[in-house]
Amino acid sequence: MSFPSTVTIDRASPVPLYHQLVHGIESAITEGELQPGTMLENELSLAKTLHLSRPTVRKAMDELVRSGLLVRKRGVGTQVVASEVRRPVRLTSLYDDLAQDASRPSTEVLSLREVSAPEEIARTLNITEGAPVYHLRRLRGRNGKPLAIMENWVSPQIATLEREELEHSGLYEILRREGVNFRVATQKIGAAVASAEQAKLLGTSEGSALVTMSRTATDDIGRRVETGRHLYRGDSYSFELTLSA
Repeated sequence: MSFPSTVTIDRASPVPLYHQLVHGIESAITEGELQPGTMLENELSLAKTLHLSRPTVRKAMDELVRSGLLVRKRGVGTQVVASEVRRPVRLTSLYDDLAQDASRPSTEVLSLREVSAPEEIARTLNITEGAPVYHLRRLRGRNGKPLAIMENWVSPQIATLEREELEHSGLYEILRREGVNFRVATQKIGAAVASAEQAKLLGTSEGSALVTMSRTATDDIGRRVETGRHLYRGDSYSFELTLSA
Protein backbone atom coordinates (compact mmCIF):
# COMPACT_ATOMS: atom_id res chain seq x y z
CA MET A 1 0.00 0.00 0.00
CA SER A 2 1.07 3.63 -0.41
CA PHE A 3 1.78 5.36 2.89
CA PRO A 4 -0.64 8.19 3.82
CA SER A 5 0.55 11.53 2.42
CA THR A 6 -0.76 13.24 5.55
CA VAL A 7 2.04 11.69 7.60
CA THR A 8 4.86 14.20 7.35
CA ILE A 9 8.08 14.76 9.26
CA ASP A 10 9.30 18.25 10.19
CA ARG A 11 13.02 18.12 10.98
CA ALA A 12 12.98 21.72 12.20
CA SER A 13 10.47 20.85 14.91
CA PRO A 14 11.67 20.27 18.51
CA VAL A 15 9.31 17.27 18.69
CA PRO A 16 11.29 14.00 18.38
CA LEU A 17 11.06 12.39 14.94
CA TYR A 18 9.67 9.11 16.24
CA HIS A 19 6.95 10.99 18.12
CA GLN A 20 6.00 12.89 14.96
CA LEU A 21 5.61 9.55 13.20
CA VAL A 22 3.47 8.16 16.05
CA HIS A 23 1.22 11.22 15.96
CA GLY A 24 0.97 11.10 12.16
CA ILE A 25 -0.14 7.47 12.11
CA GLU A 26 -2.57 8.06 14.98
CA SER A 27 -4.13 10.94 12.99
CA ALA A 28 -4.34 8.82 9.83
CA ILE A 29 -6.22 6.15 11.79
CA THR A 30 -8.52 8.72 13.43
CA GLU A 31 -9.38 10.33 10.09
CA GLY A 32 -10.05 6.99 8.43
CA GLU A 33 -7.09 7.15 6.04
CA LEU A 34 -5.77 3.97 7.63
CA GLN A 35 -8.68 1.56 8.05
CA PRO A 36 -8.79 -1.43 10.45
CA GLY A 37 -7.03 -4.37 8.83
CA THR A 38 -4.73 -2.17 6.71
CA MET A 39 -1.24 -3.63 6.37
CA LEU A 40 1.62 -1.17 6.75
CA GLU A 41 4.85 -1.25 4.80
CA ASN A 42 7.73 -2.94 6.58
CA GLU A 43 10.04 -0.80 8.72
CA LEU A 44 12.82 -0.66 6.15
CA SER A 45 10.43 0.51 3.43
CA LEU A 46 8.86 3.11 5.74
CA ALA A 47 12.29 4.38 6.70
CA LYS A 48 13.15 4.93 3.04
CA THR A 49 9.78 6.52 2.26
CA LEU A 50 10.02 9.00 5.15
CA HIS A 51 13.83 9.45 5.03
CA LEU A 52 14.17 8.27 8.62
CA SER A 53 16.51 5.80 10.26
CA ARG A 54 15.18 2.31 10.78
CA PRO A 55 15.63 2.53 14.61
CA THR A 56 13.45 5.70 14.61
CA VAL A 57 10.70 3.90 12.68
CA ARG A 58 10.97 0.82 14.91
CA LYS A 59 10.64 2.97 18.07
CA ALA A 60 7.46 4.56 16.68
CA MET A 61 6.01 1.20 15.65
CA ASP A 62 6.80 -0.29 19.07
CA GLU A 63 4.90 2.53 20.78
CA LEU A 64 1.88 2.15 18.49
CA VAL A 65 1.83 -1.60 19.14
CA ARG A 66 2.00 -1.01 22.90
CA SER A 67 -0.88 1.48 22.69
CA GLY A 68 -3.03 -1.11 20.88
CA LEU A 69 -3.35 0.69 17.54
CA LEU A 70 -1.17 -1.74 15.58
CA VAL A 71 -0.42 -5.43 15.86
CA ARG A 72 2.53 -7.40 14.50
CA LYS A 73 1.75 -10.76 12.90
CA ARG A 74 4.64 -13.09 12.25
CA GLY A 75 5.07 -13.78 8.58
CA VAL A 76 2.40 -11.21 7.70
CA GLY A 77 3.54 -7.78 8.90
CA THR A 78 2.17 -4.86 10.89
CA GLN A 79 -1.57 -4.24 10.76
CA VAL A 80 -3.98 -1.54 11.92
CA VAL A 81 -6.27 -3.01 14.57
CA ALA A 82 -8.21 -0.01 15.87
CA SER A 83 -10.74 2.12 14.02
CA GLU A 84 -10.12 5.10 16.27
CA VAL A 85 -7.36 6.44 18.45
CA ARG A 86 -7.85 6.42 22.15
CA ARG A 87 -7.56 10.13 22.65
CA PRO A 88 -4.80 11.56 24.80
CA VAL A 89 -6.36 10.37 28.01
CA ARG A 90 -6.21 12.67 31.00
CA LEU A 91 -4.26 10.22 33.10
CA THR A 92 -5.22 10.44 36.74
CA SER A 93 -3.38 9.93 39.98
CA LEU A 94 -4.82 8.18 43.01
CA TYR A 95 -5.40 11.63 44.54
CA ASP A 96 -7.52 12.59 41.50
CA ASP A 97 -9.52 9.36 41.71
CA LEU A 98 -10.25 9.74 45.43
CA ALA A 99 -11.24 13.39 45.10
CA GLN A 100 -13.63 12.61 42.22
CA ASP A 101 -15.10 9.72 44.22
CA ALA A 102 -16.08 12.16 47.02
CA SER A 103 -13.51 10.56 49.33
CA ARG A 104 -11.26 12.68 51.51
CA PRO A 105 -7.71 12.09 50.21
CA SER A 106 -4.76 12.84 52.48
CA THR A 107 -1.03 12.67 51.91
CA GLU A 108 1.89 12.23 54.27
CA VAL A 109 5.24 12.83 52.57
CA LEU A 110 7.51 10.15 54.01
CA SER A 111 10.56 11.39 52.10
CA LEU A 112 11.46 13.82 49.32
CA ARG A 113 15.05 14.13 48.20
CA GLU A 114 17.14 14.69 45.12
CA VAL A 115 19.37 11.71 44.34
CA SER A 116 21.56 10.43 41.53
CA ALA A 117 19.43 8.34 39.17
CA PRO A 118 20.27 4.63 39.49
CA GLU A 119 20.65 2.63 36.28
CA GLU A 120 17.12 1.18 36.19
CA ILE A 121 15.40 4.51 36.87
CA ALA A 122 17.64 6.36 34.40
CA ARG A 123 16.82 3.81 31.71
CA THR A 124 13.08 4.03 32.43
CA LEU A 125 13.02 7.84 32.36
CA ASN A 126 15.40 7.98 29.40
CA ILE A 127 17.93 10.14 31.27
CA THR A 128 21.63 9.74 31.96
CA GLU A 129 22.58 7.40 34.78
CA GLY A 130 23.65 9.50 37.76
CA ALA A 131 21.64 12.55 36.63
CA PRO A 132 19.71 14.30 39.42
CA VAL A 133 16.20 12.97 40.00
CA TYR A 134 13.58 13.49 42.69
CA HIS A 135 12.83 10.40 44.74
CA LEU A 136 9.62 10.79 46.70
CA ARG A 137 7.73 8.43 48.95
CA ARG A 138 4.23 9.19 50.21
CA LEU A 139 1.51 7.57 52.28
CA ARG A 140 -1.91 8.19 50.73
CA GLY A 141 -5.00 7.96 52.90
CA ARG A 142 -8.73 7.89 52.27
CA ASN A 143 -11.25 9.21 54.77
CA GLY A 144 -8.60 9.19 57.47
CA LYS A 145 -7.41 5.62 56.87
CA PRO A 146 -4.14 4.60 55.15
CA LEU A 147 -4.61 3.19 51.66
CA ALA A 148 -1.37 3.23 49.64
CA ILE A 149 2.38 3.67 49.78
CA MET A 150 3.49 5.58 46.70
CA GLU A 151 7.09 5.80 45.47
CA ASN A 152 7.94 7.97 42.46
CA TRP A 153 10.89 9.39 40.54
CA VAL A 154 10.71 12.67 38.58
CA SER A 155 13.50 14.59 36.86
CA PRO A 156 13.98 18.20 38.11
CA GLN A 157 14.00 19.17 34.43
CA ILE A 158 10.31 18.23 34.32
CA ALA A 159 9.14 20.05 37.45
CA THR A 160 10.16 21.44 40.82
CA LEU A 161 8.66 19.44 43.68
CA GLU A 162 8.14 20.74 47.22
CA ARG A 163 6.95 18.86 50.28
CA GLU A 164 4.14 21.28 51.18
CA GLU A 165 2.65 21.17 47.69
CA LEU A 166 2.80 17.37 47.63
CA GLU A 167 0.88 17.23 50.90
CA HIS A 168 -2.06 19.12 49.39
CA SER A 169 -2.10 18.08 45.72
CA GLY A 170 -1.72 14.96 43.61
CA LEU A 171 1.57 14.52 41.75
CA TYR A 172 -0.13 14.63 38.34
CA GLU A 173 -1.94 17.84 39.24
CA ILE A 174 1.40 19.41 40.17
CA LEU A 175 3.03 18.24 36.94
CA ARG A 176 0.13 19.61 34.89
CA ARG A 177 0.59 22.99 36.56
CA GLU A 178 4.22 22.81 35.47
CA GLY A 179 3.08 22.45 31.86
CA VAL A 180 3.09 18.66 31.45
CA ASN A 181 0.44 17.32 29.06
CA PHE A 182 0.11 13.60 29.69
CA ARG A 183 -0.39 11.45 26.61
CA VAL A 184 0.12 7.78 27.46
CA ALA A 185 1.35 5.51 30.24
CA THR A 186 2.50 1.94 30.56
CA GLN A 187 1.17 0.23 33.66
CA LYS A 188 1.67 -3.15 35.30
CA ILE A 189 -0.55 -4.52 38.05
CA GLY A 190 0.43 -7.34 40.37
CA ALA A 191 0.28 -8.63 43.93
CA ALA A 192 2.58 -8.84 46.95
CA VAL A 193 2.51 -9.51 50.67
CA ALA A 194 3.17 -6.76 53.21
CA SER A 195 6.52 -6.47 54.95
CA ALA A 196 6.61 -5.40 58.59
CA GLU A 197 7.34 -1.78 57.63
CA GLN A 198 4.65 -1.70 54.93
CA ALA A 199 2.09 -3.28 57.25
CA LYS A 200 2.78 -0.67 59.94
CA LEU A 201 2.32 2.21 57.49
CA LEU A 202 -0.85 0.74 55.98
CA GLY A 203 -2.42 -0.25 59.28
CA THR A 204 -2.62 -3.93 58.39
CA SER A 205 -0.83 -7.12 59.40
CA GLU A 206 2.51 -8.39 58.15
CA GLY A 207 1.98 -10.86 55.30
CA SER A 208 -1.41 -9.43 54.32
CA ALA A 209 -2.27 -9.09 50.62
CA LEU A 210 -1.26 -5.95 48.73
CA VAL A 211 -2.07 -4.83 45.20
CA THR A 212 0.99 -3.51 43.34
CA MET A 213 1.10 -1.07 40.46
CA SER A 214 4.05 0.27 38.51
CA ARG A 215 3.59 3.03 35.93
CA THR A 216 5.67 5.18 33.61
CA ALA A 217 3.96 8.19 32.06
CA THR A 218 4.90 9.97 28.83
CA ASP A 219 3.86 13.47 27.78
CA ASP A 220 2.76 14.85 24.42
CA ILE A 221 6.31 15.61 23.25
CA GLY A 222 7.64 12.17 24.05
CA ARG A 223 9.27 12.82 27.44
CA ARG A 224 8.98 10.16 30.13
CA VAL A 225 7.91 12.47 32.91
CA GLU A 226 7.60 10.13 35.89
CA THR A 227 7.84 6.54 36.96
CA GLY A 228 6.36 5.04 40.09
CA ARG A 229 5.81 1.93 42.15
CA HIS A 230 2.75 1.84 44.39
CA LEU A 231 1.41 -0.55 47.01
CA TYR A 232 -2.30 -0.66 47.94
CA ARG A 233 -4.13 -2.47 50.73
CA GLY A 234 -5.67 -5.50 49.05
CA ASP A 235 -8.83 -5.24 51.16
CA SER A 236 -9.45 -1.61 50.27
CA TYR A 237 -8.51 -1.10 46.63
CA SER A 238 -9.14 -2.72 43.27
CA PHE A 239 -8.72 -1.88 39.58
CA GLU A 240 -11.74 -1.97 37.28
CA LEU A 241 -11.21 -2.61 33.57
CA THR A 242 -13.60 -2.76 30.63
CA LEU A 243 -12.70 -5.35 28.00
CA SER A 244 -14.10 -5.80 24.52
CA ALA A 245 -13.65 -8.49 21.90
